[in-house]
Amino acid sequence: MFSWGHIRHTLHCVVKGRSGVIKLVQASDILKQHSRFSSSMADKFKLPARYGTGEKSVWVEYIQLAAEYKPAVNLGQGFPDYPPPEHVTKALAEIATGDNPLLNQYTRGFGHPRLVQNLAKLYSPLIGRELDPFNEILVTSGAYEALFSAILGHVDAGDEVIVIEPFFDCYDYMITSAGGVPKFIALKPKCKSDNMTSADWVLDEQELASLFNSKTKMLILNTPHNPLGKVFTRSELEVIADLCKKHNVLCISDEVYEWMVYEPQKHIRIATLPGMWERTITVGSAGKTFSVTGWKTGWAYAPSNLMRNLQVVHQNCVYTCSTPIQEAVARSFEFELARYNSPECYLFSLARELLPKRDYLVKILKENGFNPTVPEGGYFIVADWTNLANKIDLSSEPDKYKDYQFTKKFAKEAGVLTIPPTAFYSEAHKSLGENYARFCFIKKDENLQLTEKLLKEWNAKKK
Repeated sequence: MFSWGHIRHTLHCVVKGRSGVIKLVQASDILKQHSRFSSSMADKFKLPARYGTGEKSVWVEYIQLAAEYKPAVNLGQGFPDYPPPEHVTKALAEIATGDNPLLNQYTRGFGHPRLVQNLAKLYSPLIGRELDPFNEILVTSGAYEALFSAILGHVDAGDEVIVIEPFFDCYDYMITSAGGVPKFIALKPKCKSDNMTSADWVLDEQELASLFNSKTKMLILNTPHNPLGKVFTRSELEVIADLCKKHNVLCISDEVYEWMVYEPQKHIRIATLPGMWERTITVGSAGKTFSVTGWKTGWAYAPSNLMRNLQVVHQNCVYTCSTPIQEAVARSFEFELARYNSPECYLFSLARELLPKRDYLVKILKENGFNPTVPEGGYFIVADWTNLANKIDLSSEPDKYKDYQFTKKFAKEAGVLTIPPTAFYSEAHKSLGENYARFCFIKKDENLQLTEKLLKEWNAKKK
């Protein structure tokens, strides 16, 4: 078989025309025709405009960075590097090798019956109303798909969606994919000090109110917040709730870090505020709840009339989720519900387990030139690195934003991988995240200790 390379070295080629006459055609003409055909193909089958130019996500880029430079410690992606509770993984193993063959087959499309029933048992007392497990709960392929179904199921062309920055990076693309228009408002530190907490990052209430209008369909709330770790207070939630009610706006409440809240803070579900149940879709995650992010199982709960739209998207997208994993999550909840009021319950012990890790990493960062914001929830720390600017030469890094330059160079020099927060801001507000890096602390103690060693060694070289 000849390639186009062979043809380029051929002066002529023989083809037969419709008349049957043999004629000579210049190879260059064939190449031109091929080029026009390829261009036509490319134009017709290009990525739809709603997906922009198809930029790589920060996760794709930084996983590649980790594979290429092999930093000693990965504090970038948000997942534990140690095992989940034993009863959780044991449940899955028993299901996969058990006697019930149907647990390896399709289950109910909107959620495995045992799981939705246990989710109703868990959340009903927490929200102060009896959840209908079969009409008010949807099990999804991770919280990611719950967000996708909620946004695609409610946002129409021209609808405006208010997004609080920094935000989980999929919000923007999901909104624009639905034909919606994201409207961004940033949390900003009300003061800058050496002892900042996530409570110091606040919304400007007047700016927030100005974003609401007749086109506003939805507001996306994330509490506890990624990446800041902010746990929204009741008074802050009331401001948001009052605006949603005044303008008849739907609230998507992303609460995947709901069990990771550090005392004395309390997680308040906005769906429990007066008048908010009927306009709120709440998103949760088994991956975050049981430290099994690779299981990719999440859920949403909401009034049945709102849930209907999510079900339509879900049934025409993934249709149903993994049966054995849903069964394992259901059994895991049963195990925890049976010991719900005991200190051993993982839903409450997880935050106690993470607190010393948080405090240790805050201490490490402060001692090595960073100015961290102490999170009230979640398992991330956003830290200002500008005190180290004179110690690191970023000129070799071609990225547009300083936090990308810093995190890449820091991974190469210090061996510690972190994430650039500008990935969580709209283009107009990326400058607000350039001076920070995001660290994850749901890691083995020995890896946090290694982080301390690496940071000290890096600093020592820079004196």
